[in-house]
Amino acid sequence: MDRYENMSTFVRVVETGSISAAANRMDVAKSVVSRRLKELEMHLGVELFHRTTRQMNLTDSGRAFYQQAVRILADILETELATSQSHGALKGNLKVAVPLSFGLMHLGPAINEFLQQHPDIEFNLDFNDRQVDLLAEGFDLAIRIASLPDSSLIARRLAPIQTVLCASPDYLAKNGTPQTPEELRQHRCLAYNLISNIEQWQIHDVNEQLIKITIKPYLKASNGEFLRDAAVTGLGIIRLPTFIVYQEIERGALIPILTDYPCSPLAAYAIYPQTRHLSHRVRAFVDFLAKRFEGLPYWDKCLKR
Repeated sequence: MDRYENMSTFVRVVETGSISAAANRMDVAKSVVSRRLKELEMHLGVELFHRTTRQMNLTDSGRAFYQQAVRILADILETELATSQSHGALKGNLKVAVPLSFGLMHLGPAINEFLQQHPDIEFNLDFNDRQVDLLAEGFDLAIRIASLPDSSLIARRLAPIQTVLCASPDYLAKNGTPQTPEELRQHRCLAYNLISNIEQWQIHDVNEQLIKITIKPYLKASNGEFLRDAAVTGLGIIRLPTFIVYQEIERGALIPILTDYPCSPLAAYAIYPQTRHLSHRVRAFVDFLAKRFEGLPYWDKCLKR
């Protein structure tokens, strides 16, 4: 049994949707494809497909094996290219989990630039603020905004992330500008609800001591851009990363407040499992992001004016 050949055939059946289509694509007989699938299932000891007279659907085991098989075959191809070519052109799949707002606003242009340099890379991007299980879901890496990376993962810091308190000029004119953190308790606050303890904002005083302020969120949402837009209309005070609000601060639609009381610092990290072999294409992509975002982030220049 040729494991590589059988694995390649399995992936082709999944991608084409049927044994017949895979056989046509591979220019082999249907019986050859069926035999390879049977050999693979017997070797693994599981069924990879639910078979009916009309269609073939992956089993849970089949879906898990497909994710791993695609990565393994891509790694093999990349290794062959790197060995046979003097410069080893990047080729293969990259499955990346990215946070929604940061991904759309800042990673999107970076990925487009990376693809222009490496057109044979195929990205599969999951824009979501949830914490994905990299191994279980077959991700090559994730970009996360965090204070510290998970100790079970390998993390490379890409950029500092500052968080700022701000509100619209109209809101501050009507309700006054807080002069101390304690005054936040009397204000309408808009809270991001995908973090633990959303009713407690943590900031530092002038002596860099941590202060925990209990607020009563007037509006809760799982998307920072929605909260930013709500604040621009005058609904309340927000506590969000500068990468979301920097354009509104630059044009005066939002005004930073309590700037002498900084929020706890965060950072953007590229994260991948310790047990995952770091392919050349993953390393190249992480190096590209680290280079692109090095130095003072452009979204923090609004605070230096």
